[in-house]
Amino acid sequence: MEIQTSPSEITIHETSFSIKPTVAKTSCKELVLLVLTRIHAGYFRITLSLGWQSLLWKILLQPDQGSTISFQVPKLFYITVLTIIWSFSFFILLLLSLLYLLKCALRFHMVKAEFVHQVGVNYLFAPWISWLLILESAPFVTPKHTSFVVLWWVFAAPVVILDVKIYGQWFTKGKKFLTAVANPTSQLSVVGNLVGARAAAKMGWREVSIFLFSLGMVHYLVLFVTLYQRLSGGDRIPANLRPVFFLFFAAPSVASLAWYSIAGRFDTASKMLFFLSLFLFASLVSGITYFCT
Repeated sequence: MEIQTSPSEITIHETSFSIKPTVAKTSCKELVLLVLTRIHAGYFRITLSLGWQSLLWKILLQPDQGSTISFQVPKLFYITVLTIIWSFSFFILLLLSLLYLLKCALRFHMVKAEFVHQVGVNYLFAPWISWLLILESAPFVTPKHTSFVVLWWVFAAPVVILDVKIYGQWFTKGKKFLTAVANPTSQLSVVGNLVGARAAAKMGWREVSIFLFSLGMVHYLVLFVTLYQRLSGGDRIPANLRPVFFLFFAAPSVASLAWYSIAGRFDTASKMLFFLSLFLFASLVSGITYFCT
């Protein structure tokens, strides 16, 4: 009996041992599919904030020659700080981009559902805006470098393509006209054009920068009037997305930066846009209880 049971015990142990890798592989696959199911373009709000922080610190620590910032930061200090902030932002953006690309490959029907959603489609601008911000805030690449120009085309072209698609729907499709689908996230398309305009101005492409700036500002005026009158859109924003109302002052503030880069100085137009963004920010803060409920 002992001799007969011993091989069976060994067999059982071997069988149980061989099952463990299969279970592990199955659980890992389910975990990856779960992550891909839950991730969406709205997560790129994280990289948008990180990208703006990187660009802010680059402007403060490494001002242009014509800048009015009087203090000077030691080169070793600002290179170290910029590299740390930029590297962290780049890593998070790269991770989210890879995950979303994987979702496009394995869960394309969910990406298509985002594209036809009135809120989700606007967040498709966020990855490209984030990459443009990372490109502009890079501490080791100058706007005149070939790699900067090539990457600008890679990141700016999808913004224009999305513009043509979305703005075209407003003109041609009855169910997609502006007053029916406009919401605060629609201003992300405007921000994308303005960020691209600033980068183009840094490269010395004045005509291209003016084209993107005018495209963004015209549609910002239309969106601002539509949303300000509350014809539709604002009331259909879920409570957890109410912070997107702060995009109202994001667009004119980015426009101020873009026009400063185009004109080469902080002129009257830049000041008007800057003061408009301050007023809109104060107006939103005065109703802060709306965002706390």
